[in-house]
Amino acid sequence: MSVPLWLWAATIVGLLVLIAIDLVIVDRKPHEVTTREAAKWVVFYVSCAVLFGAGVWIFAGHDPGVEFFTGYLTEYSLSVDNLFIFMVIMASFKVPLIHQHRVLLVGILLALAMRSVFIAIGAALINQFVWVFFLFGAVLVWTAISMVRGNDHDDEYRENAVVRWIRKVYPVTDEFHGHKMTVKRDGRRWLTPMFVVIVAIGSADLLFAVDSIPAIFGITQEAFLVFTANAFALMGLRQLFFLLGGLVNKLVYLSYGLAVILGFIGAKLILHALHEYHAVPDWLDINNWMSLGVIVVVLTITTVASLLKSRRDSAREAAVEQASER
Repeated sequence: MSVPLWLWAATIVGLLVLIAIDLVIVDRKPHEVTTREAAKWVVFYVSCAVLFGAGVWIFAGHDPGVEFFTGYLTEYSLSVDNLFIFMVIMASFKVPLIHQHRVLLVGILLALAMRSVFIAIGAALINQFVWVFFLFGAVLVWTAISMVRGNDHDDEYRENAVVRWIRKVYPVTDEFHGHKMTVKRDGRRWLTPMFVVIVAIGSADLLFAVDSIPAIFGITQEAFLVFTANAFALMGLRQLFFLLGGLVNKLVYLSYGLAVILGFIGAKLILHALHEYHAVPDWLDINNWMSLGVIVVVLTITTVASLLKSRRDSAREAAVEQASER
């Protein structure tokens, strides 16, 4: 798939237009995002991704189209698991509800900019060295094993090295000042918690990119598709945060499902590398239709099983309460 420079430019401009629309309509007047409003925006961003993928399918062919949709679905599903840590960070910094959208918007844009560097480096390495597929595959398999072993989330946020460095170098106010990221106090410029929490969100998402970027390179090696799938997934993640809310805690089997997906893609990368070295037969090189099918089936089973368990647990708790009242 050959992507001309003008298409890259047009795509980036289109994404910037979406961001501008979001800023003008949603963030122009800070407010608490309602579930109904979030649902409309989730549908909007998913529709934009579907229309973009349809354009790729029509103009570039069905193979790049399948790669985009598979990559987008993978990145979006991995992003859902990230929502939990975002909620923990928001609670830790006591971000006012009316400013949470701004925090997520700027934080995720920061993460997308940093991910773009990872994508460029990854694409360059893959084009030069086949053994990189072994490395990416090993990272995904190890991540999958780690997710299964330590499935429970940590309810307490621990500031990472970037956030600790900022607090050490710059003075930070104790209270928020609207959506301002800096204020002047006693002739000195201070950072506000708004700035720090945005950095915390962006840097936390960057850590998640350690598995999500190799995962999508296991689906497509086209940097344009990798970038756009990441961009659309991250753009829709903000509104999904407000839409799902506490529902994320009910997706108890999500980590297991994501572990299966990451393990599958890791195995696919390793097999692909072996195939490039002519060490395995052609039929062991997993195609993207099979990848898409596996991802859809695993996510469906994981979601249904999680919701059924949550319903059973709620019914059991209700029965216990009724019994204790008697």
